[in-house]
Amino acid sequence: MIAHVSDTHLLAGGELQFGAVDTEARLVRALEVLTEVEMPPQAIIVSGDLADRGERAAYVRVKELVEGAASALDASVIWAIGNHDDRATYSEVMFGVASTEPQDRLHDLDGLRIVVLDTTVPGYHHGEIEARQLDWLAEVLSQPAAHGTVLVMHHPPLPIALDRPGQVIELDGQADLSEIVRGSDVRAIVSGHMHYATYGTFAGVPVFTASATCYAMDLAGPGRTYGVRDAAQAIAMLHVFDTCEGLTRDAPVTHTVLPLAVAPLVVETKFSEFARLEKLSHTERRELLSRHRERRELDPAFSDGTES
Repeated sequence: MIAHVSDTHLLAGGELQFGAVDTEARLVRALEVLTEVEMPPQAIIVSGDLADRGERAAYVRVKELVEGAASALDASVIWAIGNHDDRATYSEVMFGVASTEPQDRLHDLDGLRIVVLDTTVPGYHHGEIEARQLDWLAEVLSQPAAHGTVLVMHHPPLPIALDRPGQVIELDGQADLSEIVRGSDVRAIVSGHMHYATYGTFAGVPVFTASATCYAMDLAGPGRTYGVRDAAQAIAMLHVFDTCEGLTRDAPVTHTVLPLAVAPLVVETKFSEFARLEKLSHTERRELLSRHRERRELDPAFSDGTES
């Protein structure tokens, strides 16, 4: 289980984004949600745009918050760079060495290989991957990992459908990347950048794009408008299932959205109550949660035809 957080966009000194959005508070809320899930993550992926203006103080604060939460969860942290980030400052704060080179990195999570690919073009918002990066990726993927590979890249390798302004800042050179990914052991690609959740396939591989923690893009605003909304923020949980009889690509991978909004629960069930279900047979669980049971409670005369 891996948490997927994206587009934190922190600003130095607690400044509000657009004078309205408290990006630090939104990140704090995202990390609180990770303490509330039934299955805590083994790792936290942060897929780019850590700092809105590339400020050193913002990176220091992001690192402090995320690594503090990860430590409490006994989880590792996997950083990726985004178009708002500054390579030199990002690399110096996150990894201790300032560099203007592409920030590509490898991680191993109990046999699951996680490849971070830098898709940024310094000074621009669209994405590109240099030829030397593609050569490096091809070399990495030439040897399959024990449990396959997850590719992390800020710009999703997908066409942008409902977001015409977003088409200007999408990933260029997708065909070249497709040649390397297709037929490899890549099981999923996780991205950010768009500030809304979107999904698709690329070279036969599922692509999961997380929403942002800072703000969401509203593609269907009132009066046929498009813009930034301080709402609908979310993170996600990436669940990479065990391989099936050695066939890595046949094992499922899911990406479950966790909204950050604080709203009243209409119905509440404690995780501790799930232990009751585990003691029942599969048939008994189905019956306990069936609509037949609900109707019998409302109408004692109801019969589903199973009574003797």
